[in-house]
Amino acid sequence: MPRYRITIEYDGTPFLGWQRQAQGPSVQGALEEALFRFSSEAAAVRGAGRTDSGVHALGQVAHFNLERAWEPFKIREAMNFHLRPAPVVVVDCENAADDFDARYSATARHYRYRILSRRAPPALERNRVWWLPITLDAAAMHEAAQALLGRHDFTTFRAAQCQANSPLRTLDRLDVSRYADEIVVEASARSFLHNQVRSMVGSLKLVGEGKWRPRDLKAALEARDRTACGPVAAACGLYLVRVDYGRAADTGTEVAPDDD
Repeated sequence: MPRYRITIEYDGTPFLGWQRQAQGPSVQGALEEALFRFSSEAAAVRGAGRTDSGVHALGQVAHFNLERAWEPFKIREAMNFHLRPAPVVVVDCENAADDFDARYSATARHYRYRILSRRAPPALERNRVWWLPITLDAAAMHEAAQALLGRHDFTTFRAAQCQANSPLRTLDRLDVSRYADEIVVEASARSFLHNQVRSMVGSLKLVGEGKWRPRDLKAALEARDRTACGPVAAACGLYLVRVDYGRAADTGTEVAPDDD
């Protein structure tokens, strides 16, 4: 049974998230419906990250099996045709090894969070940035963020409904930069806990507006207490940018994530 790997781009605004829902649209559901329409096969599409409602993707990865062998180019073109007008696009499709798993084979996930820090609201970027009509200190946010790097118990930044077996995660990158009125947070790890990125960004926002000092963020991490977390950042500013595959750095418990 041939297995295929696809890279997907989507605007998460109209969806209830990646995962198929009994009621309401999902990205997974849209992809499976497009597959069925051209192949007449009820294939299950498995994604690398289960993004929440309103979260976007530039490089989500998924895999599926089909009974019949197809040219990857034809799969991509047919899926994109049947996905219209939903804001989901299959950017690439390729043959995959039988043991490839979009979720469990991943060795790194890269997220980007966008904040528009200005008085005027967005006109063209509505639902694609977290608009904050205040001035944020990106340098202070970056300084504070470095305390979260490395392997820690991230209970403070974990959603209450997170189903991961362990709160331990290794955060490889958490950079904060300003580009004119936009503040961008780049986060990389092998895996993330449910709502981890948005929780970290929400706490960094408190540093940026001067309500917390960098040491307060470190204290929140060390508290290992969800109540120590700042307000969770809005879903609309979060993007799954890229998923890496290759030799894993370790074989810890992080291969089965509950993603943002």
